[in-house]
Amino acid sequence: MTLVRPDLVNLPAYVPGRKPADVLDAAGHPLPPARLASNEVPYGPLPGVPEAIAEAAADAHRYPDAGCMALRERLAGLHGLDISQVATGCGSVALAEHLVRATALTGDEVVFSWRSFEAYPIVVGSHSATPVRVPNTPSYAHDLAAMRAAVTDRTRLVFVCNPNNPTGTALHRDELVDFVDSLPSGVLVVIDEAYREFVTDADVPDGLELLPGREHVVVLRTLSKAWGMAGLRVGWLAGTPEVTEAIRKVITTFSVSSLAQAAALAALDQTAEMRRRCDLVIAERPRVLEGVRKLGFDAPDTQANFVWLPSGEATPAIVATCDRHGVIVRGFGTEGIRVTIGTPEENDRFLAALADAV
Repeated sequence: MTLVRPDLVNLPAYVPGRKPADVLDAAGHPLPPARLASNEVPYGPLPGVPEAIAEAAADAHRYPDAGCMALRERLAGLHGLDISQVATGCGSVALAEHLVRATALTGDEVVFSWRSFEAYPIVVGSHSATPVRVPNTPSYAHDLAAMRAAVTDRTRLVFVCNPNNPTGTALHRDELVDFVDSLPSGVLVVIDEAYREFVTDADVPDGLELLPGREHVVVLRTLSKAWGMAGLRVGWLAGTPEVTEAIRKVITTFSVSSLAQAAALAALDQTAEMRRRCDLVIAERPRVLEGVRKLGFDAPDTQANFVWLPSGEATPAIVATCDRHGVIVRGFGTEGIRVTIGTPEENDRFLAALADAV
């Protein structure tokens, strides 16, 4: 007799970033690892964030504001929303889980592209809903026609990751609008925009544009990536008051700590610096993509802060070679490798490691 749900045996576990082997430079000195596995921005916290955390720590013995009122008000103001349209949580992945909890019962279905964000099948399966994986197109993008065909009367929610993690591909405005408008009004469409700040293609829409007149649309965002708060866990979503109220009912109380709330408010004061840092990443993106393609990989165009290498059966060997170079990348079985755009020096180390592997 088992003490836990037997179906959890088959539930995949989220794979955290790894620590590479110690690497020495030509002079024999330790070389810091190039951490290119978790899509972090490599330039440290935004100005004012550490100070805000230190100040908030003086009241760490007090509970945080469970409603995140100041943060929600700031986010609403920045994006032209009403505060009732905004909910916050412990990162956008936690909010994705709460959306499943708020919409799906045992046996209900949640549709998403695959491969996409690896947490989707985990958050769906952990609530006894049925994950419906729809294979990507041959160009590693969402197959919207196939996703629409996969929607049944049991479907409660559809995840659309735009740009898609881990492939970096992005849907354009017309195709996304047509897809959203083709779905039944009783199916919640979640546009996951964790990498929105890195988008440069004007035809890739801001998901918030789709909210007016569409009560079945929710937009997910995070402060972990472009805003440099991966270690503090703050995400937010925008939707109808009905949806955000339901999220606040199922969310874990006090899940956004007082330190995280203070840090988020400080970070949001630094829009110009955030944009400057994103531009540094974006400037390196074509160079890394070109370097990968020159080494023989049919990598797709990317609108995120990472590139996708469809490396197939060679994936484990390439990951191992990168490890020996002190470069951490994220391998996905025998499908491919996701590599975060780092500093120019880190990107050089990755391309050198990849050349060695090839």
